[in-house]
Amino acid sequence: RVTRDAKTIEGASHVVLPGVGAFSECMRRLEGYGLVEPVMRAIESGKPFLGICLGLQLLFEESTEFGLHRGLGIIKGRVIRFPSPLKENEGENELKVPHMGWNSIKKEKDSPLLKDVPDGSFFYFVHSYLAVPADPSVSLTTTGYGVDFVSSISIENVFACQFHPEKSQRLGLRVLKNFKELG
Repeated sequence: RVTRDAKTIEGASHVVLPGVGAFSECMRRLEGYGLVEPVMRAIESGKPFLGICLGLQLLFEESTEFGLHRGLGIIKGRVIRFPSPLKENEGENELKVPHMGWNSIKKEKDSPLLKDVPDGSFFYFVHSYLAVPADPSVSLTTTGYGVDFVSSISIENVFACQFHPEKSQRLGLRVLKNFKELG
């Protein structure tokens, strides 16, 4: 169910925070709709929580997108723009930002969210900013695009991915099914 209703979020067994757009505008809207507290309570309650793309970035303390902006602060660290120039190898053409299209993940640890998802699987990405956690142990997967970046995180009941499982065909549906089966 798609909702802006705090009571619906509080009554949900699982919570998904999707996102496409600008970090500061999304935080402004979460605050304006009175959704920061229900999201925080959902996480604190131990409910399975899934952040997708900007939903992953919002979990961090701050973002440098269009200035410095405060996030939810669930994860220590910040969100920064891909460095420039960005190249896979010296002497090659510069990579384009946003990072858009299919790319593979490298598993850093096991998680029920990645059950039946092989290491090296491809998922669909579209983003110009990447999350840099203060504690690298939160990293569930990494992905290379000129630099290695955290492409998903896992902490207790919180899972979030920079890629879009909903656009990632069979394996993306597997991640969503795994999430549904939690709790």
